[in-house]
Amino acid sequence: MDRTTCPVAAFGRLREQGPVVAMPESPMGPASLVTRHDDVHALLLDPRFRNDPTGVPGAGDVMGPLLTGLGLPPELGHLGRGLLVRDGADHARLRRLVSRAFTVRRVAALRPRVEQLTAELLDDVAAAGADGSPVDLLPTVFRALPIAVICELVGVPVEQRGLWRELAGLLVAPDPERMPDVAHAVVAQIHELVAARRADPRDDLVDVLVAVHDDGDRLTADELDVLLFDLVVAGFETTAHVLSRAALALLTRPDQLATLRAEPWRWPTAVHEIVRTCGAVPVSTPRYASTDVVVGDTRIAMGESVTAGLVTANFDPRRHDRPDELDVTRDPGRGEGHLGFGQGAHYCLGAALARQEIEVALHALVERFPALRLATPADGPSDLGFERLGSLEVRVDAP
Repeated sequence: MDRTTCPVAAFGRLREQGPVVAMPESPMGPASLVTRHDDVHALLLDPRFRNDPTGVPGAGDVMGPLLTGLGLPPELGHLGRGLLVRDGADHARLRRLVSRAFTVRRVAALRPRVEQLTAELLDDVAAAGADGSPVDLLPTVFRALPIAVICELVGVPVEQRGLWRELAGLLVAPDPERMPDVAHAVVAQIHELVAARRADPRDDLVDVLVAVHDDGDRLTADELDVLLFDLVVAGFETTAHVLSRAALALLTRPDQLATLRAEPWRWPTAVHEIVRTCGAVPVSTPRYASTDVVVGDTRIAMGESVTAGLVTANFDPRRHDRPDELDVTRDPGRGEGHLGFGQGAHYCLGAALARQEIEVALHALVERFPALRLATPADGPSDLGFERLGSLEVRVDAP
């Protein structure tokens, strides 16, 4: 690994400059970056920092320019008013409604279907790679599985999922010219879903949200759009990213892969280590000080924005021994042992489902293909961290 260019190392250098530093250039605009684990953890739990700048004196509008940059048309601006940019009772109300999709019972009930979908996708990989041809795991498995799972949870029909995949891709690689058409088409599909569930109820999340909407004024039509939009998009790209980075990390660390093959009971806790070292989100969305707050030795004035350095916290040597190493035997201790899913009121709603998908997909992949290897051998262990891969070509035939 080239530690001079690795993004995790670059963030690590910022962390060692101080507990609060100037945020590197970001599409979210200027902000301070909170870098160290304990301070990041405290920030995520501190109600004095708000995700919604509305009503915070001196706070600027970060989400507006960000959505404009993505190409989201003004008439769909409400799609930017999801759970991540709400606070207090408003946030708690919506979160309580959508959390019904991610109960322990519902996530556990999905596991057989996740296993079945994974097996079917790996059948395709086996067929494509039987003659020694390289197979790109990113589109064939790591992107296909999360979108299938979250769409089944929500109730998006198979024939409509390609458009959702395109929308998720545009949020990662913006194309302002293409975005308006895709976003409008997705919203139209949401409205079709709602109408279909009113006519023919099923046991999925749309039923729950439609019932709330029709039973009173607690959930508006715009909020219904936003919640469904958030769930499908947020549940896809981040999980696909972690799966691809984790597979690359394991394939370039044969000792770690051998441990998981020999001791498969380690997978549930190994997933925590995988999320810590291969997490998809390097920093939180901006948070705005509703009053003057001291973080570390730095005063954050009312109205100023800060971001939580999730990647700097997860690799903080003050919190983790040998933080730059992937160790699948690492004991996470109390909790998860990382901040990859956030913390506090805005903790990732789909964390349990994401952990399940990561465990099922990677475990099945390495067990199904004993000869699994990179199509182009690596010189050494891959960089850990959050940089998205464009492809991950492997060979699965017996060498």
